[in-house]
Amino acid sequence: MNFKSKSQPKSRKYEPKPEFVERIKLLLPDEKDYNDYVEILNYPPVRSIRCNTLKISPDKLKKKLEEKSWIVKQPWKNHEEIMIVEGKIIGKKRNNQKEKDSNIKINNQQKIQAKQDFEQPTSVGDDNFGVVVGDVVDLEPGELGRALEHMLGYYYIQELASMLPIIALKPKPNELYLDLCSAPGSKTTQAASEMLNTGTIIANELSLGRIKILASNLEKNGVTNAIITKKDGIALCKRLKKNLPEIKFDKILVDAPCSGEGTLRSSPITYQMWSMRTVHTLSQIQKQLFASAFGILKVGGEMVYSTCTHAPEENEQVVNWALNKFENAIQIEKIEIPVKSRPGITKWKDEDYKEEVKHACRIYPQDNNTEGFFLAKFKKLKEVEE
Repeated sequence: MNFKSKSQPKSRKYEPKPEFVERIKLLLPDEKDYNDYVEILNYPPVRSIRCNTLKISPDKLKKKLEEKSWIVKQPWKNHEEIMIVEGKIIGKKRNNQKEKDSNIKINNQQKIQAKQDFEQPTSVGDDNFGVVVGDVVDLEPGELGRALEHMLGYYYIQELASMLPIIALKPKPNELYLDLCSAPGSKTTQAASEMLNTGTIIANELSLGRIKILASNLEKNGVTNAIITKKDGIALCKRLKKNLPEIKFDKILVDAPCSGEGTLRSSPITYQMWSMRTVHTLSQIQKQLFASAFGILKVGGEMVYSTCTHAPEENEQVVNWALNKFENAIQIEKIEIPVKSRPGITKWKDEDYKEEVKHACRIYPQDNNTEGFFLAKFKKLKEVEE
């Protein structure tokens, strides 16, 4: 797979620790697969955005962005709100004297040709339009965030893999929805769009600093059906269960804090921060978050557990633990997502997991040119006996 046409490689400031390399090689035993994984980590992720359908339609947003000469792609057929900005066209000129320079626009066919000739001069046109010559270049640093359309909340800058949990969970209008670890609000705003600003979202976050960012993003995106709570996720679920037992959620997202192995493309410092001690500590926290959230899910309700790491201790081990703990009350479900995914592993080192764990999804960066991710979806079959 050639990633060089997508972006320029980053300079390496950090190197992976030997133990991390050893573990990834166990997960990716095929040499070519492993080499593709290592190669893509040298390149930043694609520049992806999500249209905020609470404020504008995908078609109108795409048109506005293309008027900036941005090259916009919609990679997933059934999710037109999700877009990739591949660059922009500059240096436009024409040789048809019947047209005024100030009125030249690049039509869709010309953009396609420009994209194909990435980083090469482009010369295309027709009899009625004349010839346009331009170069396709990357956006300037910060240009995506400074754009008026972003400041107005028409789109949210969000990594592609980060959008998958909400696509899998499918929150619907008028449901009661809990986002247990909500900040900075990417998935919360995505859920609000799917719910058409109806029903109720409980957006929970512990850090006050992150709550300020969450509140700002909810306001900018026009979200009016969310209530922000400041509480440790485990404590919040326990308090709701004890003091308001009649409240049960239709959908719950546990996008758990994790070791971040899947974010190496955008956050290379993870190489330096990574440790097995962190992996094991987080695994215990994740299990507690899962159990407490499952306790306030209604019978027939659905829950997605997700992380941005590859570590089985934080992924399949948590899923296997949950299937054992809530054996007769839980069901893992197959997931429909618009990317290539690999099944959850059922064996890691000397530990065997239930066969159903394979219904979880592993997202590797080399498969879809995204960040790495993991997600599993569950349905509650009956109340859990205390």
